[in-house]
Amino acid sequence: MNLEGVGRRYGLRGPWVLREVRLALPAGTLVRITGANGTGKSTLLRLVAGIDAPGEGRITGRPPRTAYVPERFPGALPLTANGYLVHLGRIQGLGGRAARTRAGEWLERFGAQAYGDTPLAELSKGTSQKVAVAQALLAEPGLLVLDEAWTGLDTAARAELDRAVRERVAAGGRVVFVDHDPRRLAGEPDAEYRVAASRVHRTGTEPAPRVHRTGTEPAPRAHPTGSEPAPRVRVTATGGHALPPALPGSPTYTTGTTLTATIDAAHSDTLLRALLDAGWHVDHLSTEGVRT
Repeated sequence: MNLEGVGRRYGLRGPWVLREVRLALPAGTLVRITGANGTGKSTLLRLVAGIDAPGEGRITGRPPRTAYVPERFPGALPLTANGYLVHLGRIQGLGGRAARTRAGEWLERFGAQAYGDTPLAELSKGTSQKVAVAQALLAEPGLLVLDEAWTGLDTAARAELDRAVRERVAAGGRVVFVDHDPRRLAGEPDAEYRVAASRVHRTGTEPAPRVHRTGTEPAPRAHPTGSEPAPRVRVTATGGHALPPALPGSPTYTTGTTLTATIDAAHSDTLLRALLDAGWHVDHLSTEGVRT
């Protein structure tokens, strides 16, 4: 699978979120995508998964069975967990019996078998996320795209998703993922790419994002000073017992059993690393003022 000179922007005259993206995704490959919040990581994953179409360039060789787990799961559908999974399994080419069997197997693997007959709208956020991940694994996809798929899962389910990713790669599948925890599958990706300044660069092997422009390519639109606030990220985390003495980026925050912090997007990765190192579990990220 290849992305050749791919670009994406929103609106006919909107700024380019991504340009000149060139990626090779061979079979049996695990690829991590990194970058600050709001730089276009989710846009890149939607392009890879075929959810969005490129505005320029082309994507070739996408496997016929492609599965995608978005940042937010649409849990208000009028179906039970089992009903939803069977329906998605049928869409992905499974027969009815196979879809029901695999739905049960994946719910059990993620510790959610007791909720098979529960309507999606009544599931907790964590259980909804387990269903979202299960639907992506039902039909043994040749391409699995995970956008913060571990967020909201309990420790056992996160470990199970790690195992499922390894299984897909070992079976010859391609897995492309974003996760806020830098320790996720550490040392295992075959390649890592960083998104910055509308470009995608292979970490450590390709040039840093360009700062000076030649004038032959359109620059992102600048907003007049004070006309638009700087991008901000809101982080919600639980489970930690103490905060570091000084949080990176000087965020505003409230704390208790749940920590809610707001920080400039440029400092969000550093803050997330500090919270994870201090034993906090990041439950939710939301971005204001940017497109992802």
